Amino acid sequence: MPRLAQVTPLAPLAVPSSALDVSRQEITYHREGRVLRTVIWIPSTPAKVPAVVFSHGLNGTPESFAPLLTAWAAAGFAVIAPAYPNTTRSAPRLDVYDVLNQPADASFVLSQVLAGPLGKRIDGNRLAAAGHSAGAITTVGLFTAGRDARLHAGIILAGSGLGVGTAFTGTPASLLFVHGDADPLVSYASGKATYDVVPWSKAMLTLPGGNHNDPYLSPGASSFAEVQSLTVAFLLLELYGDTSARQQLPRGPSFDDRL
Repeated sequence: MPRLAQVTPLAPLAVPSSALDVSRQEITYHREGRVLRTVIWIPSTPAKVPAVVFSHGLNGTPESFAPLLTAWAAAGFAVIAPAYPNTTRSAPRLDVYDVLNQPADASFVLSQVLAGPLGKRIDGNRLAAAGHSAGAITTVGLFTAGRDARLHAGIILAGSGLGVGTAFTGTPASLLFVHGDADPLVSYASGKATYDVVPWSKAMLTLPGGNHNDPYLSPGASSFAEVQSLTVAFLLLELYGDTSARQQLPRGPSFDDRL
């Protein structure tokens, strides 16, 4: 087994002692004719917080993921979620190939937020990307062909390297994969194959019997709480430098932990 490139840990940042109140804003940005309606969830705290840029899947919306994303925000993370012009639910015509343009959209939106008024509330040295399905492919792209050097970590929910490739490049970043082994839309095998070639610190949670949507979109699903707990712990570990968060990571054969 090849030795993985280790990620340089960030200096510890004070972790919120309890769940924070969360506010929601909506801002629209424009990039080369591409309209990027963006929903931002941000915790109410005077301290600067880390941020996660989140990408929805095909025919999805940022709001669809509100239960998961507000949980991240309440744990101390600003969540920046663009609605992509040709893959969101309100798109005049869904274009799956436009996913290839979305890593650049995500980087652009992140830059705009950091340069705007909300940037004063975000720690620009503690940034991650995350996404589901086509948004997870977008996220992989942010660490491969469209590498955003600002990103320290990534979360790939039911995704793969389809279209964006698996040539991971740049400074090592910690990556977390979550995939149901009964996913009928993005095969578990494709997600695992992408995970296997990540050359950096990484982990993968396999959800036995997990489908494509419920673990990430449906709070009533048995696996939703597991995904929420794991992703919060991962973000605390990687962006807050909170080593105690390791105790919240799963144990057992379904979790390959190489962080």
